Amino acid sequence: MKHAPTTFPVLETIRKRWSPRSFASYPVASEALHQAFEAASWAPSAMNEQPWRYIYAHHADQEDFQKMVDCLLPGNQPWAKNAPVLILALAKTHYDNGQTNPAALHDLGMANANLILEATALGLHGHFMGGFDRAKAQEVFQLPEGLQPVVMLALGYLGEAEQLEEPFLSREKAPRQRKALTELAFHRQLPE
Repeated sequence: MKHAPTTFPVLETIRKRWSPRSFASYPVASEALHQAFEAASWAPSAMNEQPWRYIYAHHADQEDFQKMVDCLLPGNQPWAKNAPVLILALAKTHYDNGQTNPAALHDLGMANANLILEATALGLHGHFMGGFDRAKAQEVFQLPEGLQPVVMLALGYLGEAEQLEEPFLSREKAPRQRKALTELAFHRQLPE
């Protein structure tokens, strides 16, 4: 496990969270998965809309799981196909009255953060992926208009890095890095 080196103290769960590509083969219990979804459900959202939706499949559900794998781009398929659970995260882009919800993506991000931190606290790890075919996901999962596929998540218990092939093995072993706070947070205004 790679703990994040931080400049200031942060919650241990945040330090433990990282995005591996190597997963152990044993399944994720439904109770643990539902606990992570419960945490997601308590994220803040504009107008309390709760615009997040999730579709998931366990590796053991071969047909449904393969639909998820087939939506991934080739750069994610080689390792993500071994995850115990794949999740498609969706944003409901309009309020029930038909008005656009400009905060939907932000709110889904908040829910995803809750989900992954709860999963981390349970000993799970996840890797979010933007590399998937959104049009294919829309078709395969027969998504209604106004439900936008945003990101996919591979979730499971940490596996041995050596089970990965390159270029994934070296990425798995690389040290964790973050930009300096001076590049991210600015008092009063952005620098010129």
